[in-house]
Parts: sequence; C-alpha cells; structure tokens
Amino acid sequence: MNTRLKRWIVLATAAVLAACGGGGGSDGGSASTGTMRFAITDAPACGYESVFVTVEKVRVHQAQGAADGDAGWSELVLSPPRRVDLLTLTNGVLSELGQMTLPAGKYTQLRLVLADNAGGNSLANAVIPEGGTEQPLKTPSGQQSGLKMPVNIDVGADQMADVVIDVDACKSVAVHGAGQSGQHILRPVVRVIPRFISGVLGHVEAAMANGSTLVSLQQGGVVAKSTVPGATGQFMLQPVAPGTYDLVVTAPGRATSVVTGIVVTQDHVTTLNAPAAALAPGASASATANGTVTPADDASARATQALAVGRTIEVASRAAAEDGSYTMVLPVAAPLVAPWSSGAALTFAADSGAAGKYTIEARSGEETKTSAVMTFAANAIITTNFTFP
Repeated sequence: MNTRLKRWIVLATAAVLAACGGGGGSDGGSASTGTMRFAITDAPACGYESVFVTVEKVRVHQAQGAADGDAGWSELVLSPPRRVDLLTLTNGVLSELGQMTLPAGKYTQLRLVLADNAGGNSLANAVIPEGGTEQPLKTPSGQQSGLKMPVNIDVGADQMADVVIDVDACKSVAVHGAGQSGQHILRPVVRVIPRFISGVLGHVEAAMANGSTLVSLQQGGVVAKSTVPGATGQFMLQPVAPGTYDLVVTAPGRATSVVTGIVVTQDHVTTLNAPAAALAPGASASATANGTVTPADDASARATQALAVGRTIEVASRAAAEDGSYTMVLPVAAPLVAPWSSGAALTFAADSGAAGKYTIEARSGEETKTSAVMTFAANAIITTNFTFP
C-alpha cells in the first residue's frame, strides 16, 4: 500500500447506516451480502494538545475510480455527526465507528466525509496548539465528496470485514503563517488496515512520559505504527500486522534508541521490556534541518539514518506548511542500537558511525527526492530545498 496512506480519524459508538446498490466490482451482481465494520485510531500529533475532527459518514465502493455521484456507493451515516479528539486514541486505543451491511465483493475505494467549518459550527474541525487556544482546522477543497483512500477490502458473503482507519496526525496537520496565529491545514496521511490483535508492549522511563516522546515500529525506514507513551511510560503499538520490525524511540534532547528485529506474531502482543528495564536513552545535543518543498501541495519531509547493522530508520518527519517550508530538530549523538531476542535483556551499543548523519527526503504528491548524506553538528542549521518535478 502507498506509504502516503498513513493514518486518519477517530469516532465513538455505532451509527445508523444506509447501504446503496452494489455495482462496480467483481461480485456487484450477487445477491449475497456481508458486513464491514470500522474503527479508528491515531498516531500522536507534533506540537498539538488536541486535533478535533467531525465525521459525517464513511462511504465505500467496489470501483476505485467511481465518482461521487455514481451508483454503487454504500454509506455509514453518523447522525448526528461526531466530533472527536484524535489525540485521545493512542497506545492501542480504538474507537468504534459502526458497521454496515453491503453487497459481498472487493471494495477498492473508501471516502471519509467530514463536516464543514461553517455557520454555527466553525470549529467542527479544529486544533489546540501546545499552550495555545482552539483554532479552526482547514479541510481540503474537495472535502464535500470526502477524503478519498484507495483500499483493498474483501467482504465475503455472511462474513465481516474488520478494518481500522489509521491516522498520522503529525504528518496530516500543516501550518501556514508564523506562531500560533498561523492557519492550520488538514492534509490527511491515512492508511486502512485490518483489525489485528498483534502488537508490541513496552516501557520508557517515566521522565520521558511527557507527550514529546515518540515510539514507532518501522520496516525499512517506513513507519507502520507510532504512539506516545502513557503517564507511566508504558506504550502499546497496536494494531500491527504480523512481521519483523525495528522499534525507534525519539525524544527532544535525547539520543535515538533502536531495537532491531522485533518479531510480531499472529494474535499475540510481543512484550519488549518490563518497567524495571525501561528504555532511558542518554542526553544529546541537537541540530536543525529546514528548507522548502515546491510545490507545497501535499508535501512533506523526513529525516532518515542508516545504521551499521544494515537498517534504515526514520528519526523525524513533518508535513510541509502551506508555503512548502519544513523544520525538523534532530539529535546529533550516536543512536543506541540493541538486537531483539525473545526473552533476552536488551543490550544497547552506540552506533558511532551514524552520529549526526542524516538523509533528508521530500515528497510532493506521489514523487520523492532525497538529499545526499549530511553530517549535522551540535546547534547546526542545514537548509535543503527541493523542487519537483
């Protein structure tokens, strides 16, 4: 699945549904029906206390190219629409959206329809920056027809397809303008995944449970799931597909910690460490990577590191502002790396060859460009601009 489809939106409770005809797919003419159930979860948002969205409906179609007015849509309608704070859905928390009956077959398009910030509902979609006041969150110009996501969901006859809409709020909210008065814009980075039970449970030291620490599971430098630790330092990364992952912990003023080769098995939560062995990476000076991505529409930037063990990890990422600008603060100390082995204690070693060395990758739409490897010294500011195509 396209990596831009990383994570989006959150609800509560079941809802009224309406199923419209069945055309557009391989089994569109079948009289048999199945059920599709939705839940929503979120990753943390950088620099925000809350990210609110108000959801009106979820629509699915068997044809990926189906237009808004075409026949064959099935809808889950929320009445009244629900306003939810996405940032309450971390550490494996799912919020149930509801379920609908629809024709059996393969569904390849999903649309999430949000309410407009209009009339007496000007804060239907809104953000609260850290230490700031609530401000409107501007949604895409095409929102009337919904946020469109390609999916690949099979609904069997008399069976339930159980899916989770997973949002990366950090990469989905961009700001245009300086300070807290800037205009906040929703550029959804979403993926839709099955409702896996499997995941990873672990702990960081309590001092890192401050809302700024980010824990993620990655494959090949691509984030599969991320969260912030709870008040005690415990974190849960769930739902996660069975597979092998690298766990990456980043926090302001700290070195990056990496645990490589964590195996996640079907219907099982892998325990990484106990509270007594909580992860506590040492202090690190920081540097700044900034620049612009042109054109700015649907643009983002991220910083990756290549480790001596042959792994690449993502250390930071940001949605570009409306003017294409981005800023990322990066640790310059050597990352601390430990191999995972079931039941064994984690033993970390500094990867001195990777200290302060980053590659900056920019994305605009579906295109990507990558810088050369750059070495960041303490307090350095390195500007890298990208122009597409």
